[in-house]
Amino acid sequence: MSESNSNENSINDTAVSDDASRSDTSVPETTSNQNTTNNIFVGKKPVMSYAMSGLIQLGQTGEIVIKGRGMVISRAVDVAQIITERLGKGKYSTKSIAIDTDILGEEGNKRNVSTIEIIIGTS
Repeated sequence: MSESNSNENSINDTAVSDDASRSDTSVPETTSNQNTTNNIFVGKKPVMSYAMSGLIQLGQTGEIVIKGRGMVISRAVDVAQIITERLGKGKYSTKSIAIDTDILGEEGNKRNVSTIEIIIGTS
């Protein structure tokens, strides 16, 4: 029962696309091999909720992508560190880190927002 609650929380915490998790036939052939269900979009919830969600997904898929944007970049880094150092105990490691800038807003009100993408997988 706790696993189903964790999955429900995982879906709420990670903003996973329902279409991608329901059927493999709905995914176009032009998309990359990266599975979109292993993304964790870090927001304002407590760090441990994202870390536990990531740990569950790592157990199922073997690799996750932690994404943070703007003011929550430091929280995304905290989530990655908690998963690799405290909860994973050497079982998981950081595979790659990518930083970028997204342009948000409408035509007259555009602004740059920094982003980070941390890929964690089995060691």
